[in-house]
Amino acid sequence: MTETQDRTDHPPVLPGAEPMSHAGDRRGALVVHGFTGSPMSMRPVAEAFAAAGWTVEMPRLPGHGTTVEDMANYVWADWTAAADAAYTDLAARTDAVVVVGLSMGGALAAWLGAQHPDVAGLVLVNAAVEPDDFAPLLDQLRPVLASGERFAQGVGNDVADPDVVELAYSSMPIASLISFGEGMVPLKASLPSITAPALVVHSLQDHVVPPGSHAALTSLLGGPVEVVELERSYHVATIDHDRDLIIERALSFADAAVTART
Repeated sequence: MTETQDRTDHPPVLPGAEPMSHAGDRRGALVVHGFTGSPMSMRPVAEAFAAAGWTVEMPRLPGHGTTVEDMANYVWADWTAAADAAYTDLAARTDAVVVVGLSMGGALAAWLGAQHPDVAGLVLVNAAVEPDDFAPLLDQLRPVLASGERFAQGVGNDVADPDVVELAYSSMPIASLISFGEGMVPLKASLPSITAPALVVHSLQDHVVPPGSHAALTSLLGGPVEVVELERSYHVATIDHDRDLIIERALSFADAAVTART
């Protein structure tokens, strides 16, 4: 975030983009949304964990769910700090924590797995972790940013279900995206150090995250990996045709991961 930005001066949160906190049992689920999105895209997952009795935290990442101009004040370091604070708080109140993330939320989940060896398990839904896949786009956008243009066409609402619309920005801050891409470099390097079990959920038709990220996760993660391939959903799969399958597999995986840890 810029040094001049007043952290107390924020636009109002959009209806549907509110964070969620649920007090349940000693099992913890941290649920993290993606880049330019909002908690709306992960609410079905968070509510399913809450209904199953888990203690759930679903933060709204800084700059998300308000305005894209607000998001332009934040970078990768702000989002890792927010994810770390949410994890630390939840871990203090529970016996074991599973982190569930979509897209950049999946990247943040993996980052937490590298930072906190006590993470019980990771559910990574179309997570973005391969910097090489994004390098050509970032190379195109850097001179655009240097010319004074702050925003580019957004990547939200990649959903196959015609009845669903993701609550996401229609544009994206270029500097924020570049910071995310640069953050992927050390993140990818850390993947072999992550020993927590992972459920890697991959949409075969993903128009946002290229398949290199899926390949990196399945080949480089240091712990056991289960893979779920989705044939009917696009990138925002947690609100798409396969959302029920994702919830079913995530709950089953998380139960087993927490049982093994405790």
